[in-house]
Amino acid sequence: MPPSERRDSAGFTLVELLVVAALVGGATTVGLMQAARDFARERVESASRQLVLGLELGRVSASRQGRPCALRLSDSGWQAPAMGSLPACQDERLGLGEGIVDPAVRIEHNLPDQVRFSSNGLVLDGGTVRIAAAGTELVRCLVMSLPLGVVRVGRWLDSNCRPDAAL
Repeated sequence: MPPSERRDSAGFTLVELLVVAALVGGATTVGLMQAARDFARERVESASRQLVLGLELGRVSASRQGRPCALRLSDSGWQAPAMGSLPACQDERLGLGEGIVDPAVRIEHNLPDQVRFSSNGLVLDGGTVRIAAAGTELVRCLVMSLPLGVVRVGRWLDSNCRPDAAL
C-alpha cells in the first residue's frame, strides 16, 4: 500500500480528546461540589457533638467537685464565665474552647451569660443553641430544658428545633 493511502489509526483526534477532557472536568466539578457539601455538613455535626460533650463534662465537673460551677458559651465554644458568683467548671477533659473547632461554624443561642450547674450536676439554665455552616442546608439545634437540664439535639426547621430521625 502506498504511503499516501495509508491512514494511521493509532491515535485520537483532537475532538475526541476535547470531549474526554470536558467529561472528566465535569465529573470532577460535581465530585468537588459534593465533597464540599459533605465537609460543611460534617462541621455542623462535629460542632453539635462537641457542644453536647462540653455540657456533659460541665455536669461531671460539678459533680466531682461537689459544688456548683458555671460555663459560658461563646463563638469559640465553652469558656470560663466572664464574671459571676460561680467558679468555672474545671475538668481535665474539658478544654476551654470545647465545642467549636472550625471558625466556619456559626452558633446562635439564647443562653444566659452563665450556664450554671448544681453540685450534683444538673443544668440550672435552659435555652436553645443553633449550629450552622456555609455550604450546607443542615442547621442543628440543642435544646436544654428545665427543670432537669435535659439536652435534646435536633434539626432546625421552620424556626423550631424538631426531632431528627437521622439521629
